[in-house]
Amino acid sequence: MNVLITGARGFVGKNLTQALDNIMTGKDRTRPGINIDRLYLYDVGDDEEKLGGYCADCSFVFHLAGVNRPKDEKEFTTGNTDLTARLLSLLREHGNTCPVMISSSVQASQTGRYEGSAYGKSKAEAEKLVFAHSKATGAPALVYRLPNLFGKWSRPDYNSVIATFCHRIARDEPITVNDPATRLELLYIDDLVGTLLDALEGKVARCRAEGSENVPDENGEYCYAPGAHSVTLGEIAYALYSFRSLPRDIMMPELPDGSFTKKLYSTYLSFLPPEDAAFPLNVHADERGSFTELLKTANCGQFSVNVSEPGITKGDHWHNSKWELFIVVSGEALIRQRKVGEEKVTEYRVSGDKPTAVRMLPGYTHSIVNLSETQKLITLMWANERFDPSRPDTFRDPV
Repeated sequence: MNVLITGARGFVGKNLTQALDNIMTGKDRTRPGINIDRLYLYDVGDDEEKLGGYCADCSFVFHLAGVNRPKDEKEFTTGNTDLTARLLSLLREHGNTCPVMISSSVQASQTGRYEGSAYGKSKAEAEKLVFAHSKATGAPALVYRLPNLFGKWSRPDYNSVIATFCHRIARDEPITVNDPATRLELLYIDDLVGTLLDALEGKVARCRAEGSENVPDENGEYCYAPGAHSVTLGEIAYALYSFRSLPRDIMMPELPDGSFTKKLYSTYLSFLPPEDAAFPLNVHADERGSFTELLKTANCGQFSVNVSEPGITKGDHWHNSKWELFIVVSGEALIRQRKVGEEKVTEYRVSGDKPTAVRMLPGYTHSIVNLSETQKLITLMWANERFDPSRPDTFRDPV
């Protein structure tokens, strides 16, 4: 299969190109049904003669090229409608009836707040051209009316408000939110790319267009990418500012699989200046070694690292409800625990050479001893709840 991507250097084009390249080179083996021989990449400014050759040889077209923020509205027609007409003309010229996917927009509906949109009008005209091409040649038409897109490699002040907000907040620059209640339909780039890869495998989610809404319908004329999120500007801004505070409070927000927050956090981090990717941690050190909190969560406890000097014993305390996991990653240790009020002691000899997770049980006093006389002991620790100084739930009692 030879795949043509127009707009290959754009936001969607770059993400799709990299995904297909990963499949071609064997880096991604999760799509065994996709076998690509060549990728033909075309963008604005490229030699149009190349486009003709690509159209002669391709077996699938992703038509992603377009203009959405021109200096002159006339560019909407040339960049969206005219380019689509030229692409389809070249396909017909070479007798190529391969599937044509086109990235349109909900603005093409020309309804509600999109009524009168010059951009939407140019996209609607491009849609008509693709449908007409399909009717005349039998080539499958895959027309996707996409909502606002967000994700890595998007351009601030161009692709989406999320790109703009992420870029500015990551640099402590101000943002403007005129109406926090404004609601947006948002689609994550990885979800869209997954949908486009599905299309290559012949798995297309069909829908019908009812105004600006995509209503699932297996017999629908249009296609859609599942997984869009409906979010307000106020919710987006609040979440992004909470992400910015992570280096200070090491608090990780809840990131459920498939959630908007998880996708937004990844997007935000992609805009972080590389020099800000590293941040110092608060190390509590004394003659026994050190203890450093690494990460806290709202509902899943916290992670820490403990360093013990040679021969040092730490712990000798117990908890009512708190429980912990100790994982020695470097050195050799003896972990001991005893049920409070009883005499029997259980011992666990552990080593970084063979990591073992040991649970510190509620109601059991416990300790960890560095058995080495020369090396430091390094232990990763997880507790099921964050440390609360007003309710430490920690009571001294030698094992």
